[in-house]
Amino acid sequence: MANVLAVDDEEGILEIIKAALSREGHSVTTVSDFSTFPVEKCMDYDLILLDVMMPNIDGFTLCKSIRDLVDCPILFLTAKTMEEDIVKGLGMGGDDYITKPFGINELRSRVAAHLRREHREKHNSFVVSGVKFKLSAKEAFVEDKLIHLTKSEYEISEFLAINHGQVFSKEKIYEAIFGFDGESDSSAIVEHIKNIRAKFGKVGCSPIETVWGIGYKWV
Repeated sequence: MANVLAVDDEEGILEIIKAALSREGHSVTTVSDFSTFPVEKCMDYDLILLDVMMPNIDGFTLCKSIRDLVDCPILFLTAKTMEEDIVKGLGMGGDDYITKPFGINELRSRVAAHLRREHREKHNSFVVSGVKFKLSAKEAFVEDKLIHLTKSEYEISEFLAINHGQVFSKEKIYEAIFGFDGESDSSAIVEHIKNIRAKFGKVGCSPIETVWGIGYKWV
């Protein structure tokens, strides 16, 4: 069972989320007006769902404001599908997004996938192509410089590095990281990899190669 926080200005959506996730055994707190919610309480949750379009504060801004406080997955609920919106949300520390209208099974599967990866046990560290991964801390370093990756960016980097030399499509990467058994929204992987490349690029490192027409690999 996990503690889930859902923030959306539509009461009907919140009721659907609470009913769907409560049936899975999760404890769900719903908030329609975040201005009345104590920010520090966000640290009490294992996963946060944020609506993008809200009247007082949009989900992207809210994500950015709480990301330094919380280490849990943050998923956006959005009717927007424009690439620039995806880039903006993931760049601010979001892990994934669910497009409205969404099905109950999709919501449950996405939430379950992100919660599962939070409980994966890792004990070792390894170095590939000049990048050192500390698995227990979920940190990546280049010449002792910490690369400030979000949780999803780290998981993608670790997966590709462990399987370095192998080529994976964005769909396969999504399934490996998030474990979603239905139709995956693999466009998130494209944006995550853009962010990963930008962060490694700042220290002169280019570990991810695009294999055109196929996917990506860690070189």
